Amino acid sequence: MPRGSVSFTTFNLYNLNEPGLPVYKDTDGWDPLIYQRKIEWSAQMLKVMQADVIGFQELWHEKSLKAVLDAAGLLPGYTPIAPAGHSGQKIVCAAAVRSAILTGTPRWIEDFPAAFKLKSGGDDSQTGDIEVKISSFSRPVLRLTIKPQSNAPEIAVYVCHLKSKAPTQIFREGWYDKTRHGPHSEAIGGALSTIRRTAEAMALRMILTDEMKGTDTPVVVIGDCNDGQHSNTQNILTGQPRFLTTLSTGGGDNDLYSAQTLQQYRSERDVYYTHVYNDGRESLDHILVSQEFYDNSKRRIWSFDGLEIANDHLNADDHKDSGTGDHGIVRARFVHRPATGATA
Repeated sequence: MPRGSVSFTTFNLYNLNEPGLPVYKDTDGWDPLIYQRKIEWSAQMLKVMQADVIGFQELWHEKSLKAVLDAAGLLPGYTPIAPAGHSGQKIVCAAAVRSAILTGTPRWIEDFPAAFKLKSGGDDSQTGDIEVKISSFSRPVLRLTIKPQSNAPEIAVYVCHLKSKAPTQIFREGWYDKTRHGPHSEAIGGALSTIRRTAEAMALRMILTDEMKGTDTPVVVIGDCNDGQHSNTQNILTGQPRFLTTLSTGGGDNDLYSAQTLQQYRSERDVYYTHVYNDGRESLDHILVSQEFYDNSKRRIWSFDGLEIANDHLNADDHKDSGTGDHGIVRARFVHRPATGATA
């Protein structure tokens, strides 16, 4: 039979909601003309990327997702995945999956695992106590399953959106004192956002470990992780695996491999970026894959076939008027090429 393939895309929709509905503090929401631009631009990007699985972030309304897929000509061949009755209450992770490969019932994970604990008395007498009391994801994680190849195992796909790097607003807190805390509000807010994002990364890591450790389940994580390739939160998510091993001899049972790194090994220069802030270019949007997608793994089922990024729209900071997004769109492609002796 012809060698099969599968592709994944991560796509931040930049607060896609129906026109006139509130978005955070903006009670008027999107103007109908701007909304139509957003639909048309998003649809064009989907046509360009042509992925089998698209993981979305910042979706406010189920109807808006269907409008984008319809404009892209992806209906009825793709199944839109959003919480039933989702109608502008909050932003969620969502997806669109080629219907022929979708299996099972998608679900959203809101609560952290029961075993989650971030509490320590320190490693030595000089280290003070620490305790972080967070019990849920600020953006529930979407889990779905696909089977793109009849003679290969089902793939578990997670779509995530970790806490933003933007400083948490603290002026409404009961303890806030403008004189004492005002001059430091940005630093305090940045620390709070980092702590929350780190906790979310750890909670997701626990979920992924339960899925991967001691199993042969292929896993893909798609998302706006709001942190760079070598950040601490990414290290928590990936397990910092070894990449440079002899062909088909490596791989880690509980590790995730960044598609960004896989692409860098095939490029003469790294120009990967998915976000621009204060003229700084960084990669916040990631596709992470388990050892079943890593070329050098003895458990390889799918071989890396390339990565593309649509990010030219980031050269202009007119997203609220032009209908463009404020993140780059990433696609990773894989072909069915099992290593000798692998599960499939």
